[in-house]
Amino acid sequence: MGTDEVIIIGAGIGGLSLALMLHERGIKSTIFEAAPQLSPLGVGISVLPHASAQLCELGLREALERTAITARNSCFYTRFGQLVHTEAVGLSAGYDVPQFQIHRGDLQQILASALVARTGTRTIVTGHRCTGFEQRGDKVLVHFVDATGTPLPSVIGSALVGADGIHSAIRSLLHPDDGPPIYSGVNMWRGVTRWKPYLDGASYVRAGWLSHGKMVIYPIRDNIDGQGTQLINWVAEIETPDHTRQDWNRRGRLDDFIHAFEDWHFDFLDVPAMIRAADTILEYPMVDKDPLPWWSKGTVTLLGDAAHPMYPRGSNGAGQAILDARALADALAAGSGKIEAALQEYADQRLPATSRVVQTNRTTPPDVILKVVHERSGDRPFERIEDVIDPAELAAISNSYKAVAGYARDQVRSAT
Repeated sequence: MGTDEVIIIGAGIGGLSLALMLHERGIKSTIFEAAPQLSPLGVGISVLPHASAQLCELGLREALERTAITARNSCFYTRFGQLVHTEAVGLSAGYDVPQFQIHRGDLQQILASALVARTGTRTIVTGHRCTGFEQRGDKVLVHFVDATGTPLPSVIGSALVGADGIHSAIRSLLHPDDGPPIYSGVNMWRGVTRWKPYLDGASYVRAGWLSHGKMVIYPIRDNIDGQGTQLINWVAEIETPDHTRQDWNRRGRLDDFIHAFEDWHFDFLDVPAMIRAADTILEYPMVDKDPLPWWSKGTVTLLGDAAHPMYPRGSNGAGQAILDARALADALAAGSGKIEAALQEYADQRLPATSRVVQTNRTTPPDVILKVVHERSGDRPFERIEDVIDPAELAAISNSYKAVAGYARDQVRSAT
């Protein structure tokens, strides 16, 4: 690779989006990924309109519409199956772009395929784990090892971007005293289930509350068998003092959490039956990190979960990484070759914005709607939601989060 190329560590959603956006701006990049090959890790992702607009501008709308579920509404229910609040999303809410619900592996494959088609196979280099870097003047020398720990040839570029997730090697090198992720007190079990469509077949459902058990449920693939069956993504969340190291591939045990949902037989979905029918179950603690004081140092910066890991309570982690990528690509394109200034401009824009999202996900994410109703109803069934809370108050909670996260309708730029 040439010394004028941007080196990206991590071929996740953020790293791939950045490489595509840099190519769009005429800037070369190479992604180095520690895994020996790209594989469909994780489960569902909701691509909110602010991020969807950026992907559509990259020419990916058709591929996303073909693969993902185009969401139509977001619904909140009690653990008794009573509707608390519902609102239209994406195109149904008047946005110019869809809101997508998609398997993370599908989204990663769409991004990777587009990048290879536009730039060639050499843009993504697998089997390279970053172990360090040296800033040399206006360049950066990056060191790697293979899966066995054997050193690989170092590479030199004009900038280094750590897009390598919550356990980022680049973040730990920039901030050696950063410390481990902070546990929220909530543990999560995630799975995907082959199931018949519920409600309108395109609904994002949140139900219950963390003290007794909360579920997030939404379809991510449609008609997977030619008979209308969908792939349903679900997350079970329960307050618990115990947790384990963050690993999206840690297998979960049904017996550890199913008790909280045994009586969740809603009129539109048998929740325990759906959970038991899952292909696999993964366990993952809900964690984040305190916002960093700075991201960029010289010719090195951070992006996505490496920069701002957040609780997955606003369907917003991947979206913020995509917004990071847009801001960084634009800053580098406008920087007239002044890399350090461009990286600092990017950080000055995105660090405060993402810090607000991190803090809001801790305090007042959209699912706080369920907390308020849980508390005011005394965790008992009600006759009318209006007897518990003014629906306008629930809508205000949701709209406030949209504004903080950057996807209120007037904030989202129309896609071309």
